[in-house]
Amino acid sequence: MTDFRPLHLARRAVSSFANHEPDRAEAERARAILSDAEFMLWSTMPGRDRRHSLQVLSRFDVLVPGAQRWARAAALLHDVGKTESNLGWMGRIAATIVGPRGARFRNYHEHEARGAALLRSLSDPRTIALVVSDDPTDPLADALRQADTI
Repeated sequence: MTDFRPLHLARRAVSSFANHEPDRAEAERARAILSDAEFMLWSTMPGRDRRHSLQVLSRFDVLVPGAQRWARAAALLHDVGKTESNLGWMGRIAATIVGPRGARFRNYHEHEARGAALLRSLSDPRTIALVVSDDPTDPLADALRQADTI
């Protein structure tokens, strides 16, 4: 679910401007959590998205100390569906502003469902469910939403 608060969007845009790779130690942190297949999929994400996912994981770990591997994997993989939109930095900003018009913008806005489809044969069903959850009564989904709000 997209957060349209202006301050959040401005921070997200600035933090995602650079597309450099996470450093080796950060990538190893993800590698230690994800299965081989999940890590391969995570590795297809642009550097900005992988760095963001590691930030989300750090915040999620504070909100849910001792979370199980499948929940931590969801924190790392929550945006994996955005790869299908093939939008760069400016394209994502435009998609956020104008909405799901056209196939690529629609793919971007449907990234949770697209991510779940990519994970279907690779991940624990609980990981997949958490990636797509918008249940306000689910404490893990709420923690993931909070962790994702930079």
